[in-house]
Amino acid sequence: MKKILLLTVCCVCLAFQALAATWPERPVKMLTMVSPGAQIDLLARSLAEALKDKLGQPMLVTNMPGGSHGSVMATELAAAKADGYTLGVAATAAFTYSPYFARTRYTVDDFTYLSLLGLNQSGIVCRPDRPWTTLKEAFAWARKEGKGLTYMFQGSDDRDAMSRIAAGEGVRLSLMPSAGGPSVISAVMGGHADLGHVGAILFDYVQGGRLKLLAASTPARLTLLPDVPTLREQGWDEAVEMYIVLVGPRNLPADVMERLNAALASLKNDQGFQTFIHEKLRMGPVDFGPEHAVDYMKRTALRNAALAGEKAAAKK
Repeated sequence: MKKILLLTVCCVCLAFQALAATWPERPVKMLTMVSPGAQIDLLARSLAEALKDKLGQPMLVTNMPGGSHGSVMATELAAAKADGYTLGVAATAAFTYSPYFARTRYTVDDFTYLSLLGLNQSGIVCRPDRPWTTLKEAFAWARKEGKGLTYMFQGSDDRDAMSRIAAGEGVRLSLMPSAGGPSVISAVMGGHADLGHVGAILFDYVQGGRLKLLAASTPARLTLLPDVPTLREQGWDEAVEMYIVLVGPRNLPADVMERLNAALASLKNDQGFQTFIHEKLRMGPVDFGPEHAVDYMKRTALRNAALAGEKAAAKK
C-alpha cells in the first residue's frame, strides 16, 4: 500500500512538473497602466507581439489607467495569481514611488521584476520667446524680477521635484495639474503656464521651434537633444526617472522565469524591437534582464523611502 501511495505521489509530481514545463498553455494577460494609444501602451503591444512569437501564445494587452503613476494596474497585478498568466508593463514609479507618497494596497516587494524596457525621455519646457535657455536661468530671472513661476506637472514625482527645486531657489512656484502631455503643451504654448513637464512628445515641438527645452528631467541627457543639460547638471540632485518595466506578481515559478528570461534575452538583440523602442517611441536605452531591474527598483525605492521620511518629519 505504501509503495502504491508513493508511486502515486511521484506520478502526480512528475505530471505537475511536465505541465509546468509547458508554460504558457493559454494566452497571457498583459496589463498596462495607460489608455490605448499612449506611449507605454504602444510599447506593451509591441512587446506582446514579440513575446507571442517567442512563447507561442497570444499576449493580451489590457488597459487599466488610473491611480498614482498606475497604482490601479499595480493593485490588480499584486492580487493576481503568481502562475505567469498575468504580467504588467508600467512606469517604475508605480512600484518605487507611489507606495511611499500615496495610499496603496501593495509595496515594492509584492512583485517580480523581469526587465527594464526603456527610458521614457522627458524634460522641462517653456515657450520659445521666454528669455531663458536653461531652467537655472529661469529661476535666476524669477528671483531677480521678484516674480513667481507657474508649472504644469504630469505626476507627483515631477511635481515634488520641481517644488523642492523652487524652494531651494527661493522662488514661488504655482502648481497646475495636467491631463497629460498634450494639455501641458497647450498650456505652455498658450502662455497659461511658464513651465511644463513633458515626455517624448516634446521632441517634435522643440525641434520644430514651437517649444524650448530648459532641462532634461531624466538621469541622462535626451538622446535627440544632447546639448541641453539635466537637472543634476544644473545643480540640483533631482531626476524624474520614467523607466518602463515588465513585471509580474511576487514569486513567479522558476520555470516561468526561465522561459521569460530567455525570451527577453533574445529581445535584447532583436533589432526590429529595439528600433521600435528607440526610434519610433524615442525611448532611451536600458540594460535588459532581471538583475538590472531588481537592482534599480531596490535602489530607487530606498531613495524614495528616505524622501518620504524627510517629508513626514518636516510636517511635524
